[in-house]
Amino acid sequence: MVSKSLTILNAQGFHMRPASVFAGAMAKYPCSVTIKFKGNNYDAKSTLNLIVACMKCGSEIELVCDGNQENEALAQGVQLIESGFGE
Repeated sequence: MVSKSLTILNAQGFHMRPASVFAGAMAKYPCSVTIKFKGNNYDAKSTLNLIVACMKCGSEIELVCDGNQENEALAQGVQLIESGFGE
């Protein structure tokens, strides 16, 4: 299991487009990918779960990857979040 604490940087947070991009990118990996936010765990491979979490700009999260290709999934997830999804 690998994890990293991150801050959501894009102005609109995890709205439909970034949530869809993120879930699609994480779905490529066989490991489990979870976002911990405000004491809850959200399946990061589910666009709906990411939207329901209401993660806004400035939200502190923990991205957790566990299983086969966990390091690759974490690296891509970190890159997407730290880039602000290009917004």
